[in-house]
Amino acid sequence: MAPARLDSVCVFCGSSNAADPQFLAAAAALGRALAQAGLKLVYGGGGVGLMGATARSAHEAGGRVLGIIPDFLVGKERALESVEHVVVTSMHERKIMMFERSDAFVVLPGGIGTLEEIVELLSWRRLDLHAKPVVFYNPRGFWEPLFKLFQHTVDEKLTPPDFMNAWIAVEHVEDIVPALLGEGVSEDAEDERRIAGLS
Repeated sequence: MAPARLDSVCVFCGSSNAADPQFLAAAAALGRALAQAGLKLVYGGGGVGLMGATARSAHEAGGRVLGIIPDFLVGKERALESVEHVVVTSMHERKIMMFERSDAFVVLPGGIGTLEEIVELLSWRRLDLHAKPVVFYNPRGFWEPLFKLFQHTVDEKLTPPDFMNAWIAVEHVEDIVPALLGEGVSEDAEDERRIAGLS
Protein backbone atom coordinates (compact mmCIF):
# COMPACT_ATOMS: atom_id res chain seq x y z
CA MET A 1 0.00 0.00 0.00
CA ALA A 2 2.88 2.39 0.73
CA PRO A 3 4.56 4.21 -2.16
CA ALA A 4 8.17 3.46 -3.06
CA ARG A 5 9.27 6.57 -1.18
CA LEU A 6 7.38 8.30 1.59
CA ASP A 7 8.54 11.82 2.38
CA SER A 8 5.49 13.80 3.50
CA VAL A 9 2.34 12.96 5.44
CA CYS A 10 -0.85 15.00 5.58
CA VAL A 11 -2.73 14.91 8.89
CA PHE A 12 -6.45 15.65 9.00
CA CYS A 13 -7.80 16.30 12.49
CA GLY A 14 -9.93 18.49 14.71
CA SER A 15 -9.22 22.12 15.55
CA SER A 16 -11.07 22.28 18.86
CA ASN A 17 -9.17 22.98 22.07
CA ALA A 18 -12.07 21.34 23.93
CA ALA A 19 -11.12 17.92 22.52
CA ASP A 20 -10.41 15.01 24.85
CA PRO A 21 -6.94 15.58 26.40
CA GLN A 22 -6.02 12.03 25.36
CA PHE A 23 -6.67 12.96 21.74
CA LEU A 24 -4.51 16.07 22.10
CA ALA A 25 -1.71 14.00 23.68
CA ALA A 26 -1.95 11.45 20.86
CA ALA A 27 -1.72 14.25 18.28
CA ALA A 28 1.46 15.51 19.95
CA ALA A 29 2.87 11.97 20.01
CA LEU A 30 2.17 11.63 16.29
CA GLY A 31 3.96 14.90 15.56
CA ARG A 32 7.06 13.61 17.38
CA ALA A 33 6.85 10.25 15.62
CA LEU A 34 6.68 11.87 12.19
CA ALA A 35 9.69 14.05 13.00
CA GLN A 36 11.66 11.07 14.30
CA ALA A 37 10.86 9.12 11.13
CA GLY A 38 12.06 12.01 8.95
CA LEU A 39 8.58 12.55 7.52
CA LYS A 40 7.39 16.06 6.73
CA LEU A 41 4.05 17.04 8.28
CA VAL A 42 1.55 18.72 5.98
CA TYR A 43 -1.48 20.03 7.84
CA GLY A 44 -4.19 22.69 7.93
CA GLY A 45 -1.98 25.46 9.28
CA GLY A 46 -3.78 26.24 12.53
CA GLY A 47 -2.35 26.44 16.02
CA VAL A 48 -5.42 25.14 17.85
CA GLY A 49 -6.79 21.72 18.79
CA LEU A 50 -5.24 18.52 17.51
CA MET A 51 -3.93 20.46 14.52
CA GLY A 52 -1.81 22.74 16.67
CA ALA A 53 -0.68 19.92 18.97
CA THR A 54 0.58 17.84 16.04
CA ALA A 55 2.40 20.72 14.36
CA ARG A 56 4.03 22.18 17.48
CA SER A 57 5.24 18.78 18.58
CA ALA A 58 6.69 17.94 15.15
CA HIS A 59 8.40 21.33 14.96
CA GLU A 60 9.81 21.09 18.50
CA ALA A 61 11.18 17.62 17.68
CA GLY A 62 13.09 19.07 14.73
CA GLY A 63 10.67 17.90 12.06
CA ARG A 64 9.71 19.63 8.84
CA VAL A 65 6.22 21.16 8.91
CA LEU A 66 4.09 22.82 6.23
CA GLY A 67 0.83 24.49 7.18
CA ILE A 68 -1.74 25.43 4.54
CA ILE A 69 -4.53 27.72 5.69
CA PRO A 70 -7.22 29.85 4.00
CA ASP A 71 -6.96 33.57 4.65
CA PHE A 72 -10.33 33.72 6.44
CA LEU A 73 -9.17 31.15 9.01
CA VAL A 74 -5.82 32.74 9.85
CA GLY A 75 -7.25 34.47 12.93
CA LYS A 76 -9.90 31.92 13.87
CA GLU A 77 -7.55 28.93 13.79
CA ARG A 78 -4.54 30.98 14.97
CA ALA A 79 -2.16 30.19 12.13
CA LEU A 80 1.07 28.75 13.49
CA GLU A 81 3.64 31.22 12.22
CA SER A 82 6.61 29.42 13.77
CA VAL A 83 6.47 26.84 10.96
CA GLU A 84 6.51 27.13 7.18
CA HIS A 85 3.02 28.05 6.05
CA VAL A 86 1.10 29.07 2.97
CA VAL A 87 -2.01 31.25 3.03
CA VAL A 88 -4.52 30.40 0.31
CA THR A 89 -7.84 31.91 -0.73
CA SER A 90 -10.28 29.03 -0.28
CA MET A 91 -10.93 25.66 1.35
CA HIS A 92 -10.76 24.03 -2.07
CA GLU A 93 -7.30 25.47 -2.71
CA ARG A 94 -6.20 24.33 0.74
CA LYS A 95 -7.35 20.75 0.17
CA ILE A 96 -5.84 20.33 -3.28
CA MET A 97 -2.52 21.77 -2.11
CA MET A 98 -2.49 19.47 0.93
CA PHE A 99 -3.22 16.54 -1.35
CA GLU A 100 -0.54 17.44 -3.89
CA ARG A 101 2.14 18.06 -1.23
CA SER A 102 1.53 14.72 0.56
CA ASP A 103 2.52 11.11 -0.08
CA ALA A 104 0.18 9.66 2.55
CA PHE A 105 -2.60 10.65 4.96
CA VAL A 106 -3.39 10.20 8.63
CA VAL A 107 -6.84 10.85 10.05
CA LEU A 108 -7.07 11.72 13.74
CA PRO A 109 -10.34 12.38 15.59
CA GLY A 110 -12.13 15.41 14.22
CA GLY A 111 -15.47 17.00 13.49
CA ILE A 112 -17.48 17.90 10.41
CA GLY A 113 -14.54 19.58 8.68
CA THR A 114 -12.39 16.47 9.08
CA LEU A 115 -15.26 14.32 7.80
CA GLU A 116 -15.59 16.48 4.72
CA GLU A 117 -11.88 16.20 3.98
CA ILE A 118 -11.61 12.46 4.37
CA VAL A 119 -14.79 11.57 2.47
CA GLU A 120 -13.46 13.51 -0.52
CA LEU A 121 -10.06 11.85 -0.14
CA LEU A 122 -11.60 8.38 -0.04
CA SER A 123 -13.90 9.25 -2.94
CA TRP A 124 -10.84 10.10 -5.02
CA ARG A 125 -9.36 6.79 -3.95
CA ARG A 126 -12.55 5.00 -5.04
CA LEU A 127 -12.24 6.69 -8.46
CA ASP A 128 -8.59 5.52 -8.77
CA LEU A 129 -7.33 9.11 -8.74
CA HIS A 130 -4.70 8.15 -6.18
CA ALA A 131 -3.32 5.14 -4.31
CA LYS A 132 -1.72 7.00 -1.40
CA PRO A 133 -1.83 5.27 2.01
CA VAL A 134 -4.60 6.37 4.38
CA VAL A 135 -4.39 5.51 8.09
CA PHE A 136 -7.14 6.24 10.60
CA TYR A 137 -6.23 6.62 14.27
CA ASN A 138 -9.25 5.00 15.88
CA PRO A 139 -9.01 5.29 19.69
CA ARG A 140 -11.96 3.82 21.57
CA GLY A 141 -13.58 3.04 18.24
CA PHE A 142 -13.94 6.74 17.41
CA TRP A 143 -14.37 6.12 13.68
CA GLU A 144 -16.47 2.94 13.92
CA PRO A 145 -19.79 4.70 13.08
CA LEU A 146 -18.22 6.02 9.87
CA PHE A 147 -16.80 2.61 8.95
CA LYS A 148 -20.23 1.06 9.56
CA LEU A 149 -21.81 3.65 7.27
CA PHE A 150 -19.27 2.82 4.56
CA GLN A 151 -20.04 -0.88 5.01
CA HIS A 152 -23.76 -0.11 4.77
CA THR A 153 -23.23 1.46 1.34
CA VAL A 154 -21.34 -1.69 0.33
CA ASP A 155 -24.12 -3.93 1.66
CA GLU A 156 -26.65 -1.91 -0.35
CA LYS A 157 -24.48 -2.44 -3.47
CA LEU A 158 -23.83 1.27 -3.85
CA THR A 159 -20.09 0.96 -3.20
CA PRO A 160 -17.84 -1.90 -4.36
CA PRO A 161 -16.62 -4.26 -1.60
CA ASP A 162 -12.94 -3.53 -2.25
CA PHE A 163 -13.51 0.06 -1.10
CA MET A 164 -13.23 -1.27 2.45
CA ASN A 165 -9.54 -1.93 1.73
CA ALA A 166 -8.87 1.75 0.98
CA TRP A 167 -7.55 2.49 4.47
CA ILE A 168 -6.00 0.98 7.58
CA ALA A 169 -7.33 1.67 11.09
CA VAL A 170 -5.12 1.48 14.17
CA GLU A 171 -6.02 1.97 17.81
CA HIS A 172 -2.58 2.94 19.12
CA VAL A 173 -0.76 6.08 18.05
CA GLU A 174 2.59 4.27 17.95
CA ASP A 175 1.23 2.07 15.15
CA ILE A 176 0.47 4.96 12.79
CA VAL A 177 3.92 5.46 11.27
CA PRO A 178 4.58 1.71 10.84
CA ALA A 179 1.20 1.40 9.11
CA LEU A 180 2.10 4.27 6.77
CA LEU A 181 5.39 2.62 5.93
CA GLY A 182 3.80 -0.78 5.35
CA GLU A 183 5.61 -2.29 8.31
CA GLY A 184 4.19 -4.67 10.88
CA VAL A 185 1.94 -3.26 13.58
CA SER A 186 0.96 -4.58 16.96
CA GLU A 187 -1.55 -7.39 17.47
CA ASP A 188 -3.99 -4.84 18.88
CA ALA A 189 -3.76 -2.89 15.62
CA GLU A 190 -4.44 -6.07 13.66
CA ASP A 191 -7.51 -6.67 15.83
CA GLU A 192 -8.63 -3.10 15.10
CA ARG A 193 -8.17 -3.74 11.39
CA ARG A 194 -10.36 -6.82 11.57
CA ILE A 195 -13.03 -4.92 13.52
CA ALA A 196 -13.05 -2.29 10.79
CA GLY A 197 -13.60 -5.02 8.18
CA LEU A 198 -10.22 -4.51 6.52
CA SER A 199 -8.89 -8.06 6.70
